[in-house]
Amino acid sequence: MARKATTPGQLTTRNRVTTRDRATLEDVAREAGVGIATVDRALNERGNVSAKTAEKIVTAARALGVRRGLPGTYRPTLRIEVILPRPELSLIARMNESFARLARRVDRSVVIHRAVPRSDDPDALAMRIRGSRSEAVVVYAPEHPAIRDAVVEVTARGKAVVTVISDLPGTPRLAYAGTDHHVAGQTAGFLLTRMLPAGGTVLILRAHPGIQSHVARIRGFSEELDRHGGFTVAGILDGGDDAETSELLLRRAIPRHAPIHALYNVGAGNRAIGAVISPEFFREPPLFIGHELTPYTIPMLREGRMTFALDQNPDQQAAFAVDVILNHFGHTDIGGLEPPYASPVPVTLYTPRNLPR
Repeated sequence: MARKATTPGQLTTRNRVTTRDRATLEDVAREAGVGIATVDRALNERGNVSAKTAEKIVTAARALGVRRGLPGTYRPTLRIEVILPRPELSLIARMNESFARLARRVDRSVVIHRAVPRSDDPDALAMRIRGSRSEAVVVYAPEHPAIRDAVVEVTARGKAVVTVISDLPGTPRLAYAGTDHHVAGQTAGFLLTRMLPAGGTVLILRAHPGIQSHVARIRGFSEELDRHGGFTVAGILDGGDDAETSELLLRRAIPRHAPIHALYNVGAGNRAIGAVISPEFFREPPLFIGHELTPYTIPMLREGRMTFALDQNPDQQAAFAVDVILNHFGHTDIGGLEPPYASPVPVTLYTPRNLPR
């Protein structure tokens, strides 16, 4: 008796199922010549399966008529480690939450792991970068030879490095995802010269000279003051982004350089400046310019103690950083996104009149 012809997708070999039956993972594993655990990882896109094996498994599942949604183009697992030191700082907390939201939304083949070291010690951060087992690293780190050497080393091994918040120019990092801090400083200086057309004395507060974003902000700010004329920068205080240290430095410096007409904070010391704007030091409150929209700056803006804040949009930084990495590894094709990657993240100006609700 002649054997009945089969249609595509039907299997006639003994011990195999036909499309009339409900195919199981065991059936797919047998057809593809792999283990059941490998089939489970591939069909559920859990990663750790080569692209060639995954394609073979998906082909077998389709041939067996597996009744479930099957992966399209297979993507191997892409691991991204986000290193954001000093989680007690408001900006770092906001950035950390931005990446947490992204981690919940990305494809299952992308794993975003967030590391929040307590210290921004360069040697410790460099060790963390070198020791990452991820294919890509997103990092906020100070400008330091140890950090630069670590970035050079891991990129030579094929790892992608993206900087956020503050850049590491001159390193082989894949991209910088953040605002133009020089332009932010220029904006702060430009507005100050319009508010104090007769000039005046300014005190500047920063963390320390090793943070590229702080250096760029001060440079842009100073350029605008010099262009206008009539302004004196009485001092640049290094408060380490620590509220108590910064406040102590301000309490010593303000009487020494009085009268102070404006205070410009380029880092995370906004609380310290808010604490010293009082009748103890000022007959008339000085202009207070800072950066970032935080639980501390919002009330100071509302109360009028802070004049304006320049925000660097953590959500957009995080999104651009991940987009660049996905594009680099071929996980997605985003129109218009190609190397060299130029950050589109804008600086947003907030005053007491346009605060978000």
